[in-house]
Amino acid sequence: MILRMTGIHKRFPGVIALDGVDFRLLPGEVHALMGENGAGKSTLIKVLTGVYGVDGGEIEFGGEPVSFTGPAAAQRAGVSTVYQEVNLCPNLSIAENILLGREPRRFGRILWSKMRRRAEELLARLDLELDVTAPLSTQSIAVQQLVAIARALDVDARVLVLDEPTSSLDSHEVDRLLAVMRTLRAEGMAILFVSHFIDQVFAISDRMTVLRNGKLVGEYLTTQITPVGLVTKMIGKELATLDELEQVRPERVDQQELLRAGDLGRKGGIEPFSLEIQRGEVVGLAGLLGSGRTELARLLYGADHADHGTVHIDEKPVKLRSPRTAIARGIAFCSENRKTEGLVEDLTVRENIALAVQASRGWTKPLSRKRQDEIAERSIKALDIRPANPEAKVRDLSGGNQQKVLLARWLITNPRLLILDEPTRGIDIGAKTEIQKLVTQLAAEGMAVVFISAELEEVLRLSDRVMVLRDRHVVAQLHNDSLTPEQIMATIADGGGE
Repeated sequence: MILRMTGIHKRFPGVIALDGVDFRLLPGEVHALMGENGAGKSTLIKVLTGVYGVDGGEIEFGGEPVSFTGPAAAQRAGVSTVYQEVNLCPNLSIAENILLGREPRRFGRILWSKMRRRAEELLARLDLELDVTAPLSTQSIAVQQLVAIARALDVDARVLVLDEPTSSLDSHEVDRLLAVMRTLRAEGMAILFVSHFIDQVFAISDRMTVLRNGKLVGEYLTTQITPVGLVTKMIGKELATLDELEQVRPERVDQQELLRAGDLGRKGGIEPFSLEIQRGEVVGLAGLLGSGRTELARLLYGADHADHGTVHIDEKPVKLRSPRTAIARGIAFCSENRKTEGLVEDLTVRENIALAVQASRGWTKPLSRKRQDEIAERSIKALDIRPANPEAKVRDLSGGNQQKVLLARWLITNPRLLILDEPTRGIDIGAKTEIQKLVTQLAAEGMAVVFISAELEEVLRLSDRVMVLRDRHVVAQLHNDSLTPEQIMATIADGGGE
């Protein structure tokens, strides 16, 4: 056994994050850590890697008791972590990222050719052939994830922690990463795998540990538990399948146009496209990573300037010069980059939720504390944000609950058009179902929604119409009359042709 954690306790103000949790990890296995958002998964990882100290319990690594003073100490001991948001330097080369802080030197000078060869050797272990002198920023998110893993291999890691590594990847890139994980497992590495994708967990893991509300539910062999059984243990109750939870909205009779984009485009962003969005309609955007989904959404929100085409709202021409203009017209946008473009991590849940309302009023008309408390309390209850503490710092929440805070911020502005870019990424199946039901409910009440997701099944479950993108072109607009993921993929493959 390479790792054993026994009776781990961790408390934060007002919440017990971990309550006597046990966890063990064996060499040459993939062990999935499962649970809803807020179950304690991220806290357990941060305790293991020394980000947090423990309030109780013991950690043994390689048979010896340890207490890592920080991630660097954990890495030196052989525990390396790759997070959902890749913590690398995009302005540096691939080789520099892999060997940052460990560059081969002679007489104080970096041996560049030796560094490049070492980087190439590490990437070859992952069956990856790249120009290691290229800036990391030129690579896809999937390749950046693999570069982060290559960096972990260079420190002779015995335990590799992968925290939601597939949340930003398409299906082909997921297959590539899973193949890498199988190779590393065969070499004897122990892998702790955190994912909300149930099918991926069953495809790759040997065992799984389930947490719920900071407590250990149990440890199970993957061959001895079913997906339904796993979900039941995660949420503590039987959960109907997503298909059974679908709500069929009443057919829209009025079909009033809300927004019309004509030949709208931006050089270097997305080629000109035309789009009509009606009140109460859910328009899904489908396409592979880099296809232009986010670029299209940012034009509709005014976050990027269109250099071509027109926009009409309520049949009146509008120039979306900035997000403020869009907000004034009733357009809200939940970015996929919640940490860099959405939340202010040092503010509380209450302060983050109130930001959009405050922005719409202007900073000369501050919201009263009483009004902020009312807004936060209502939002926390409606979206089941955990912990239910409006004064908790957003940075201390799980990824899924951070996403709920961002969604709550915009919902209280009562937008007419809500643009959701990957709103369920990194969210457990229970919370995902809640958000999908909420989208359905909002559309039934007349709100228009643009919904972006890498999961085609999710796009098809919610959308009335699907815009298919490829290589930053809109190649098809399809009414969702029993569309299938296979049909969408075929449309992407042939560029919209028959």
